[in-house]
Amino acid sequence: MCGIVGIVGKGEAAPLLLEGLKRLEYRGYDSAGIATLVEGFIDRRRAEGKLDNLARRLAREPVTGRIGIGHTRWATHGVPNETNAHPIATDRVAVVHNGIIENFSELKAELTASGYKFETQTDTEAVAILLTRYLHGGASPQEAVAQALARLHGAFALVMLFAGHHDTLICARRGSPLAIGYGAGEMYVGSDALALAPLTQNLVYLEEGDWAVVTQDGATIYDAENRLANREIRKTALSGALIGKAGHPHFMKKEIFEQPAVIGDTLRALFNPATRSVHLPRLPFDLAAIERISIVACGTSYNAGLIARYWIENLARVPAEVDIASEFRYRESLLPKNTLALFISQSGETADTLAALRYAKSQGAPILSIVNQPESSIARAADAVFQTMAGPEIGVASTKAFTTQLVVLACLAIALAKSRGAIDAKREAALTMALTEVPERAADVLAHDSRIEAMAEWLVATKARDVLYLGRGTAYPLALEGALKLKEVSYIHAEGYAAGEMKHGPIALISDNVPVVVLAPSDALFDKTLSNVQEVLARGGKVMMISDRDGLARLDGQLAHEIEVPRCDPFVAPLLYAIPVQLLAYHVAVHKGTDVDQPRNLAKSVTVE
Repeated sequence: MCGIVGIVGKGEAAPLLLEGLKRLEYRGYDSAGIATLVEGFIDRRRAEGKLDNLARRLAREPVTGRIGIGHTRWATHGVPNETNAHPIATDRVAVVHNGIIENFSELKAELTASGYKFETQTDTEAVAILLTRYLHGGASPQEAVAQALARLHGAFALVMLFAGHHDTLICARRGSPLAIGYGAGEMYVGSDALALAPLTQNLVYLEEGDWAVVTQDGATIYDAENRLANREIRKTALSGALIGKAGHPHFMKKEIFEQPAVIGDTLRALFNPATRSVHLPRLPFDLAAIERISIVACGTSYNAGLIARYWIENLARVPAEVDIASEFRYRESLLPKNTLALFISQSGETADTLAALRYAKSQGAPILSIVNQPESSIARAADAVFQTMAGPEIGVASTKAFTTQLVVLACLAIALAKSRGAIDAKREAALTMALTEVPERAADVLAHDSRIEAMAEWLVATKARDVLYLGRGTAYPLALEGALKLKEVSYIHAEGYAAGEMKHGPIALISDNVPVVVLAPSDALFDKTLSNVQEVLARGGKVMMISDRDGLARLDGQLAHEIEVPRCDPFVAPLLYAIPVQLLAYHVAVHKGTDVDQPRNLAKSVTVE
């Protein structure tokens, strides 16, 4: 959600700023802009819409300068247009901002009363004008920032460029991530290590409340109390190469097809093939002493947590609850002794999940995080971290991050069960061997891509405005995930339900223009699910069923469409059944002509509440 890049360099800043912003497109945005200093004056170029619009404007109206800031904006305050695009500037300062200034209305009223005029609808403009007032009063840029930060409420990452100061960027972080990059005679600032990867691998991640004065020679960092702070320079392993699509038309499809490989990579980090057992990294708490698990996440990660609850309670016999992060801390959740708080996030920067983590930490609970970014805020705040080996995920709709989260959660469930004596070595070996077969089975599922595309083409041809997804057991959270994917990328309304809940309301929606997607692995609940399918068929419903060969044979000739998944141990079924629902959503979106990789109104990394 929004992207920031800043440069104090030796050469022209604009091309590097634009390249950095291109690497941040996956975060989601609706306008973009850059500002540089030219002969001491702020020069800006901004554009509504995609970065191509900004690039075309820069080609027509180039900007020079060796220092600059850039931004991709995801609108919060003010409609997405050029006027509201960042950088927001006065004659004295230009500001780029991720997050929300919660008290901007009060600041705007105060500044307006002092004679300052606002030209945008953004909350960011209150920061720019507040700084300008302090500068007009004789403050230096550093003094102005220190005074302004004391006045701001909310969550934000800010980078500021000052007229007349060719060697100074000032940045601040409160609740929204920000990193400083160290180069050879150049310095960089970014909201994301990926933006800075082509420029440097040496990064400092600002901690909560930090702000910094960045010059060509280095950075001086202050903490929330304005005391000098020493922060460790870390080396990132991210590649500086722009992420390509590897011949696929969209990142989403590329990432779906990467799943056999990344599932295998994630599993290899946690599985010992010689002993056929799970080996977790060393933990700073006793897994065997855990009596309860509280899982907290948002969106797709929340659905992964719901599947994990089935695994943990079934295998380890440990009570588990799953909370949406934005609700967790506001209901002041109880975390009794020996409760493990488990936080799941692809980016490791999800604002609601990070806030919930801090609440759990204040309650004294041990914190375990599962993230795809080991240098992220959530990873650094946790007591222990399990990394998913998904690699960069550029498509906004999460696919490979979801299945690699499931691999980690499955291994955690096995390890927890083993630590409590709930399973023996034979059962552990059977479960882990089922996991090792998933990459090959996933490749088999991907071989059905053309059939899934035909299924999607049929769904689009029905002009359906609503789709129901049904499942039982671990297939129920998958139904939620399938519905979420379809909503995200195709803009068709979809809902996931526990199949047994259908007759308690949703059955009223069944008609020939409300397709029903049924996920039905051959498990102990298959016959129950089959009964629900018969109820749909009896009412004229059109059923698209995802099952194995034996399951589909039970309804031969009665289904509108069917997708075969290889027969597997029910334990690993969620990993395989996730792939068809991802591909279905993808192909529906392609046939509808929507922006698959960057769906409207969505952001990859949600850094505001």
